[in-house]
Amino acid sequence: MVETAHMLTYEELLFENARLHEELAQLRRLIFGQKRERFVPVVNAQQLAIALPEKVPPTTPAVSTQTITYTRRQKKSATSTPPVRKPWPAHLRREVIRLEPKEDVSGLTKIGEEKTEELEYVPPELYVKQYLRPKYAKPNGEGIVMADLPARPIEKGSVGPSLIAHMMISKYVDHMPLYRLQQQCRRSKVDIAESTMNGWMKACGIALLPLHELLRVTLPQSSYLMVDETPIPVLDHTKPGKTHLGYYWVYYDPVAKLVFFDYRPSRSRAGPNEMLQNFQGYLQCDGYTGYEDILAKPGVVAVGCFAHARRYFEQAQDSDRERAAWMLMKLQALYRLEREAREAQMSFEARHAHRQEHALPILQEIKSWLHQHSMQVLPKSAMGKAIGYMLGQWSKLEAYTRDGRLEIDNNLVENAIRPVALGRNYVKCSIM
Repeated sequence: MVETAHMLTYEELLFENARLHEELAQLRRLIFGQKRERFVPVVNAQQLAIALPEKVPPTTPAVSTQTITYTRRQKKSATSTPPVRKPWPAHLRREVIRLEPKEDVSGLTKIGEEKTEELEYVPPELYVKQYLRPKYAKPNGEGIVMADLPARPIEKGSVGPSLIAHMMISKYVDHMPLYRLQQQCRRSKVDIAESTMNGWMKACGIALLPLHELLRVTLPQSSYLMVDETPIPVLDHTKPGKTHLGYYWVYYDPVAKLVFFDYRPSRSRAGPNEMLQNFQGYLQCDGYTGYEDILAKPGVVAVGCFAHARRYFEQAQDSDRERAAWMLMKLQALYRLEREAREAQMSFEARHAHRQEHALPILQEIKSWLHQHSMQVLPKSAMGKAIGYMLGQWSKLEAYTRDGRLEIDNNLVENAIRPVALGRNYVKCSIM
């Protein structure tokens, strides 16, 4: 029995064509376009046409004119403020160089002095710290007396804490691979094997484990956390030369400004379920299903991320510019309120009152608009997905107005992740 192929209707073909156009636009943007999500409102062309004067036809006949003179008060010239150079921070060491005139100043009266500052740089120096410990023999062969060495990050190691700290910051914060650090040392005529540097990194990581465990215990005791996850290439000693994909689950306390990176071999919900098993309070995250178990627990209040919701509308501009522009302008108004509160350095209580007065009306307008337009767009279109995501997350998204401590989005934890994302090619985990 031969099955007949399903013939697509005209409407289905139109939708498929629109979907493929949206997909092509996204791919082109990923390859060639800008990654930033800045939105600049476009002035309505009709309003612009009304504001502009009509063009004078070239055939307009010449009009006779007369010269009129009058006297007016002179405008005040705008006084230009001379540029003021910002002084260098006071905590920096000052090397004072006194310059005297070449001519003889004996018998002259000093009436002041000019001070000029320039920022200088001393290249880092590799040097050897040598400990000399005299040995003293006790009488009657009772033993030897000698001073103890100070505590060091790597016992019996030949590297000091300052160099180790410099290497770790260079690798994990400034995204500099170890072979470049090796080249830096070679410019100082010091050759350190890359395997030796790897050993130092591993030993220092082990030395930091107590701090890691302290953060693991302390952070879930906060009443407000942000969480996000990011992939990381992982080196496994069982597969030399190959990497597999692991994940950093990142937890951030915006009030205490503490961050914790929890490595997991996968993106499954087992990570947050274990880390946050005793957590109580506000948990801010995106719409990923891996957080559903924690958010369903009593005492945990879900807070959404407007940056994630906004991203869907920003991506829908190519296919539905009018609707996308309306939403992006409303979201700009919400973010403007947050900027005003931040610049005014409002307390948590004042920020809560500010949102209740100004943000709630905008949120109510957005919610009504979402319900109205959800019936006018195809669910699988870019705009349909944007509206569907925001409606599905609405109770979490508007939760930030309940407490002045809460942020409008999850950007702070994403900022904490950025060093990993920027240096992803060089920042690799190693499974011991």
